[in-house]
Amino acid sequence: MTGPTPILIAGGGIAGLALALALAHRGIRSTVLERQHTPTAAGAGIQLGPNGVRALRILGVADALKARVGEPEAIEVRVGVSGRRLARLPLGSWIEQRHGAPYWVAHRGDLHAVLIAAAAAEPLIELRTGFDVASVAQTTEQATVADTAGRSIAGPILAAADGLWSAVRPVLAPGSAPRQTGATATRTVIPAEQAGALASGTVGVWLSPEAHVVHYPVRRGAEIAVVIIARETECRPGRGWDADADESRLSQRLAAFDASLIEALMPGLGRAWTWREWTLHTLPPVPTWAHGRVLLLGDAAHPMLPYLAQGGALALEDAVVLADCLERAGPEPASALARFQALRAGRALRVQAASMRQGRIYHLAPPLSWARDAVLALAPGRLLMAGYDWLYAWRPPA
Repeated sequence: MTGPTPILIAGGGIAGLALALALAHRGIRSTVLERQHTPTAAGAGIQLGPNGVRALRILGVADALKARVGEPEAIEVRVGVSGRRLARLPLGSWIEQRHGAPYWVAHRGDLHAVLIAAAAAEPLIELRTGFDVASVAQTTEQATVADTAGRSIAGPILAAADGLWSAVRPVLAPGSAPRQTGATATRTVIPAEQAGALASGTVGVWLSPEAHVVHYPVRRGAEIAVVIIARETECRPGRGWDADADESRLSQRLAAFDASLIEALMPGLGRAWTWREWTLHTLPPVPTWAHGRVLLLGDAAHPMLPYLAQGGALALEDAVVLADCLERAGPEPASALARFQALRAGRALRVQAASMRQGRIYHLAPPLSWARDAVLALAPGRLLMAGYDWLYAWRPPA
């Protein structure tokens, strides 16, 4: 796979750029096909557990991102209606010593900027912008992609890293389409000096039956990223995840929470920040991630609900593993694509299931929520965090 014809990567987000960098480190050329004319990352915060940071180290960009991240000391879980702290789960030095890598929280735009800069500096990577994939074809020798403007490009492999609404996935799984989950996510970033008690240097999680709130410091603590995930009887249609939020609905979602949280989040005199909203979707399992010379990775293959904050980390893991598979494949890539799915599908399914389970636990109503709260209050925080060793201890397969 070190020949002169570049591997094609559809999508210039986290998964696509990470794959391009992982390939370049192995001497493999790639062309990234990005729909946007000026690539940017929508969104606010992103959490990167030790497994995600370990992948960033392998890609060679961890040091560049470190100057922009927050490094929380703990996750503090609270009762939404009262603000009472239920549990303090250790992060910081505890989790770094346990897993050999830290737990970072970052602005998604900062992570994307670091990946873009690294890709731009790499002569083995070409980034083509304004390439909106319209069709895909393949032969036994190559895959060909055409865009909406009629341009086409061919390569030995097409790796689809174009997200939940992948334009490539229908080639492998006709009829497979995302489904609404009955929940929305609303996000913002607040200047730390205006965030009150939320600017605590920890990851905060506030629980209630109809919604939960997560907040954490980004940009070295200068800003606080916030996301509110709420059940909805009616979710707005469409595939966008950067729509203006309805602040009247936002007020309703927050009404059941403690006054200290409401005061910190709702804009008031001298405070104004923008809330953005998107509808959460899930995807039925895709039977195969690879066929011939086309394959899926990241959210195109296995989109994650946000309850474990693992979507970005799993995409980074995918990139590292796929690049290794392609390096080992030699001139015939079919076995590499099959090996990639064999190595990754089990883990992706496990994380998806655990994330869905976490979401159900977050939104329990009495009396089950009382039992949940009792466990959180009585169990040692280190014991609770040790239950995620399987998630954070990931390392690339030998």
